[in-house]
Amino acid sequence: MKVLFPPEWVETNIHDPINELVIIRDIIPWQKIIDRLCPFYDDSKGAFGKPLRTMIALLIILRYRTSSDRKVVVAVQENRYIQYFCNVPDSILRTFIHHSSLCVFRKRLGEEGIAIIEEEIFEFLRKVGVIKGDNALIDSSVLPNDIIHPNDVLLVYKAFKKMAQVAKRHGISVWWDEDLIKKLWREYNLTKKANRLDFLVKFNALFIPAFKIFKMKVQALKIPQTTEKRKNKAETLCRLLALFQEQTAEKVTGEIHIKNRIVSLDEPEARPIKKGKEHPDCEFGSKVQMSFNREGFMITVENFIGNPNDKTLFPATLAIFKKRMKEDPENVITDLGYRSRNNFKISEDIPNVFLGRSDDVCEEKKDFCCKARSATEGFIAVAKNIRGFGCSLYNGFEGDRVWSLLCQTSYNLRKFILLLKDEKISEQSLIKLSLA
Repeated sequence: MKVLFPPEWVETNIHDPINELVIIRDIIPWQKIIDRLCPFYDDSKGAFGKPLRTMIALLIILRYRTSSDRKVVVAVQENRYIQYFCNVPDSILRTFIHHSSLCVFRKRLGEEGIAIIEEEIFEFLRKVGVIKGDNALIDSSVLPNDIIHPNDVLLVYKAFKKMAQVAKRHGISVWWDEDLIKKLWREYNLTKKANRLDFLVKFNALFIPAFKIFKMKVQALKIPQTTEKRKNKAETLCRLLALFQEQTAEKVTGEIHIKNRIVSLDEPEARPIKKGKEHPDCEFGSKVQMSFNREGFMITVENFIGNPNDKTLFPATLAIFKKRMKEDPENVITDLGYRSRNNFKISEDIPNVFLGRSDDVCEEKKDFCCKARSATEGFIAVAKNIRGFGCSLYNGFEGDRVWSLLCQTSYNLRKFILLLKDEKISEQSLIKLSLA
């Protein structure tokens, strides 16, 4: 890998050799990650891409600093340490990338590519003894999506907007009375104590014939007049709106409990999930299950559509934990939501299994397990409120997975730096990392 910063540049601009970005720059296995990501590119197609080393670093620093695509590019241009971390030489600093390239890069890698970045960094820290697997602390939460709080009338109004966007994209004139829709929408918003069901019935009565025509127009789209990608998008929207129409019909009849209820047309996989004891008691997104070790490193993170029962997720999560750590934990600690005979049975080879009750373990382990259980809540609170798990800004369920994996990567790097500053990394590990 080409060295872009001569010693003179480093001496002039990097005044703090123990800066956190300097340290994690030196411990990340860049070449291994690059070698595994090279197959995502085809040398015979398209223009030359940006250096993989820089693109990977930008994705990492993006979540490490909980920044946006635009802001992280500006940060590289303004901060020498971030510039050094991302391997951007002075000669191209002002024009090294456009922020939209980061979105393209994420889409190119997808969940598989982002998982490679997380896996290589995690595996390196595990091999040098920084991440230990003697304790498995498991719990779940919600990864909310960036959506407006669901409103049945608003969803129908947005459905009209979605159909209008497709019509405009394909040069089709709108076939419903837009003025009537806008007038009804204004009336709904001006009525302070609006009867939502009445307005839902009115909007739905206009939506049914409009959607019927929309389906016919989508079926009539021909590839020579449009691209295959656009046609696929229109067909996907058509299927989504068909399901939405069925659910709206249930709402009109007064049905409250609707299976796989659509809460956003932009995030169709998002579901209403009730979790936690504090406000809000219901969040809209995907379920996320995490496991930590006692030091607070995040070992696994899994996303699920809807809210599957914790009891059923426990065996698979424990298996992933064992696989990642290459060993069985001595202690498994969860809450009452994971408690079942089956989960005790599959954990028979583990000395201490704490599933929410202090009498699950021997007297000498009770205090340790109770404190570890409390610590799990703290780890998740930090992950959600400080490390980016509070809200996913990427679209779709795959976007949630990409978001989670990037957040996990930055979370573990940040945890490493915190333990390093507190002198809680063993001397043996520091020697392997060339930090001692």
